[in-house]
Amino acid sequence: MNRHHLLTLPKAIISKRFVAVVVLISLIFLFGVSSMASAADEIAGAPQLDAESAILMDAESGQVLYQLNGDDPKPPASMSKMMTEYLVSKAVKQGTLSWDETVSVTENAASQIGSRIFLAEGDKHTIKELYIAMAVGSANDATAQLADTVGGSEENFVKMMNDTAVELGMSTSHFVNSTGLDRADMPEKYRPGESAGETVMSAKDSAILAYHILKEEPEFLDTAKIQSYKFRPRDKEPITNWNWMLESNKDVPNFRKFAYPGVDGLKTGHTSKAGNCFTGTAIRNGTRLIAVVMGVPGDTNDGKRFLETAKLFDYGFNNFEKKTILEAKASVPEYETLKVKKGKSTKVPVVTATDITVLIPKGQTVTPTVEEVKSAQDPLVAPIKLGDKVGTATYKYKDPSTQQDKTITIDLIASDDVSKASWWRLMFRAIGNFFSGLFQGIVDLF
Repeated sequence: MNRHHLLTLPKAIISKRFVAVVVLISLIFLFGVSSMASAADEIAGAPQLDAESAILMDAESGQVLYQLNGDDPKPPASMSKMMTEYLVSKAVKQGTLSWDETVSVTENAASQIGSRIFLAEGDKHTIKELYIAMAVGSANDATAQLADTVGGSEENFVKMMNDTAVELGMSTSHFVNSTGLDRADMPEKYRPGESAGETVMSAKDSAILAYHILKEEPEFLDTAKIQSYKFRPRDKEPITNWNWMLESNKDVPNFRKFAYPGVDGLKTGHTSKAGNCFTGTAIRNGTRLIAVVMGVPGDTNDGKRFLETAKLFDYGFNNFEKKTILEAKASVPEYETLKVKKGKSTKVPVVTATDITVLIPKGQTVTPTVEEVKSAQDPLVAPIKLGDKVGTATYKYKDPSTQQDKTITIDLIASDDVSKASWWRLMFRAIGNFFSGLFQGIVDLF
């Protein structure tokens, strides 16, 4: 309708249309404001962090409770030593290394700069001594020595680090050394070319690595929570743990304001490019959380990274609770039984082997739905014993923290025995099936 036509319309019609448009615009605006207010209410309790990236994760399930630029790869500084710690611990468990094994310090290790324990080439120390120096004092020379020992060279060890990162699902990580130092700060003789790039790791990848350490190497916390360690008897001062958040520091005047209940690990990091970083873990009332902050501004000695991490822990412990959304030994609707052949019964009753427990915001509920049920064999073959794993069930639910759809797969077990049928029973069952099929075939003709 052009302007001329509009002017020829009766004023009453123009007025009504104008009012309708105004009302419609008003409703859209009000709905938009309401929606924005609702969204703001949902995140009102989220921590306001002074960090470039961060993440909060449940250490039991890997569930993400909060993240800020969590997938952005950034320089992790000494947090990359967690991968070195993980691989050294694995080597000991696999028997290729022992804690009391004594090694001679290499030129590469003795040439490291930054945080170190001033190893000299040819010095002899045990793997355990070097490991504690790395975990507690973030010693670059001890770290490089462990890398040389496990990998034969730091270069080979770095390949192990990158391969392991892929295996663990650390999709944004790349390592160029075992220490987290910038490439330019490595000993020139052992420095890779520019094409190697720099070490990067996202907050999410750091949390994933911490998750695997806590799951597979939980004894690492015995080392991570050591407050101080005298590396040599002749050393005037012991190494002080860079993790000022340790709960045990509540009685240490310089660290009292940073000490946080339940904190017993894991690893700090700092370089001029990375800023202040920290991957911490704390446990309270049976719930363990992993928190990561990266790129926190300020001086290394102001402890701000720990105050920012405390905000994450407060948010997790104060606003979430563990709830079982599916009980163990529960039947699956419409899949209460699975088919069995060669058994006295042609079906076996099945139930869930474990429960599904998640952290959810207090006052909210989560309802899982069945996505898929798979039998271990189709059909299963008798005999089957009570408690045997006979299949899996995959459930889907909406994560209340991120609003993302999540799936989890749990085992199904037999809730009763199904013994093997005698040949006599099987023969008559086969005859019955034959005539049943024959009759149905005749019916289908008509």
